[in-house]
Amino acid sequence: MIAHETLARYSDWAFESAFAVLVLALVLLVAEYATHRADRVAERELVTAGAPSGGTQVPGRVGGPPTPGRVDGPQSPGRVDGPQSRTMSERLGNMGRALVVVVAALMVASIVLRGFATERFPLGNMYEFVAMACTAAVLFGLVALRKPAYRIMWVYLLVPVLILMFLAATVLYADAAPVVPALRSFWLPIHVTIISIGSGIFLVSGVASLLFLLRIRFPKDAEGSGVFGRVAQRLPDAQTLDRLAYRTTIIAFPLFGAGIILGAIWAEAAWGRFWGWDPKETVSFITWVVYAAYLHARATSGWRNTRAAWINVAGFVAMLFNLFIINMVVSGLHSYAGLT
Repeated sequence: MIAHETLARYSDWAFESAFAVLVLALVLLVAEYATHRADRVAERELVTAGAPSGGTQVPGRVGGPPTPGRVDGPQSPGRVDGPQSRTMSERLGNMGRALVVVVAALMVASIVLRGFATERFPLGNMYEFVAMACTAAVLFGLVALRKPAYRIMWVYLLVPVLILMFLAATVLYADAAPVVPALRSFWLPIHVTIISIGSGIFLVSGVASLLFLLRIRFPKDAEGSGVFGRVAQRLPDAQTLDRLAYRTTIIAFPLFGAGIILGAIWAEAAWGRFWGWDPKETVSFITWVVYAAYLHARATSGWRNTRAAWINVAGFVAMLFNLFIINMVVSGLHSYAGLT
């Protein structure tokens, strides 16, 4: 028991460390946003200072035509020699994204240690479910947002992950302990793992659709358009965000559907029926139908843009409603979240 308590403590420390590192990563990524505008202004001033008043511009060189017999040194104003050093915003962004990798490692370590501490698969309560979903969102983000065009989206993905981790560590936290008899089944790691991973991937999709709607509202360089207009300046173009949301949903949708089907099989083994319209089952099915409607709308002419994106956002809201309201407020057969 002492060994189990020690492992449980290490698991909590890993989760808390992941939260602290995530806060630091988010600060660095927000600072990347803040310094990007200053870097752009500095670049414009440098180009303007070295711009020629006439003559032909030499590729790779900013300035007037070369003077015969003159050799420009490396310090010549306006001259670009070799690769440019990274800007402050790029350095801050790279540090922030490197810390996200550390966050993912700590979250995986927390889940593994929790499993060893409880001698079961660590998905027996809402704390463990949310931790798994957040881990899936971060790991999937490391793959889906690896391209330079997507990297700026980390700021928006980490904010909901940070909020969910905070809720998991406070409101939803449960001590490492055995699960109730209804969960002592080999179906637990199969059904709940698939649902939690699908939920984490849906988080990426929901963020992408929200940013798509923002980009549609401010399609161009929105100088003077308020806070949202300035935020939209650095986002990828609308088509890129729409493709990311669609492709992400294509991955999460069959996972979530498979999780519902496997849950029905487990329900037949545990309760003697495949489907009983329990609140959790009903809202999960409604969520799956909403995402099916999004995929259909995304492939239908006239619905591909904002209408489909709003349906995707509605699916994400339904998933959060299912996670928090159904588990914590509504009573049903799935009310085993370990909350007091």
